[in-house]
Amino acid sequence: MINSSNKYKKQKFFENFHCYIWQGMGNNSNTYLFADVLEGEKRHVIIDPGIISSEFRENCFESLVSAIESDGLRVEDIGLIINTHSHTDHCQSNELLVQKSNAEIALSEEDEQFRHTTGRKLDAMFGIKSPEFTTSIFLKEGDLKLGGKNGITLQAILSPGHSPGSICLYWPEHKALITGDVVFYGSVGRTDFPGGGTGQLKNSIDRLSELDVEYLFPGHSTEYGSIIEGKSNVEHNFQAIKTFFY
Repeated sequence: MINSSNKYKKQKFFENFHCYIWQGMGNNSNTYLFADVLEGEKRHVIIDPGIISSEFRENCFESLVSAIESDGLRVEDIGLIINTHSHTDHCQSNELLVQKSNAEIALSEEDEQFRHTTGRKLDAMFGIKSPEFTTSIFLKEGDLKLGGKNGITLQAILSPGHSPGSICLYWPEHKALITGDVVFYGSVGRTDFPGGGTGQLKNSIDRLSELDVEYLFPGHSTEYGSIIEGKSNVEHNFQAIKTFFY
């Protein structure tokens, strides 16, 4: 088994916002965590915990747990799992996290329907184990209030194109945008999978580009990089995508 103990690059941009950027070989997503934003003992929120193990037998979930714990946090204290969309590389670890924390899971209704139908067929085609979990919160466009001593309000933005119900999360307080697989550094999410569509993705990107964004946090890194910092750099990235892809 390949040692995956250092497969995540850890970054912390704001007081309670932790970034775990996947550095391994396999197709795994980046993960983001809001610490101490919920009331009660289960006070953390995690976004896109990724896959359990990669096609290269990297222990992705174990590596993620190790990275989180090295930040002085416990996965047992996670109260909410948010999935930007239902592709397996973003949500396969949901079931293991729920076993450890009994966290609730949030996903758009469009992608919840997709994962039980076309999504399973897509996984079968690639020989991937479909994730087994129960969604208890259906994300809709609008404010998503996360209450607690450091409570925050995110804006959920329905952004179809890569999947039928992809959700991006905008944090106005820090002008930060979590994009899942809608927008990357210098690239965009695939639209050739079932449930995707170039026209829909273009419309989603047009909407997102109108936001006041100084930090863009994508679901995967590309050859150009990962997190984009600075308003002008974010704007340039959107403009480059519109020019070269559409």
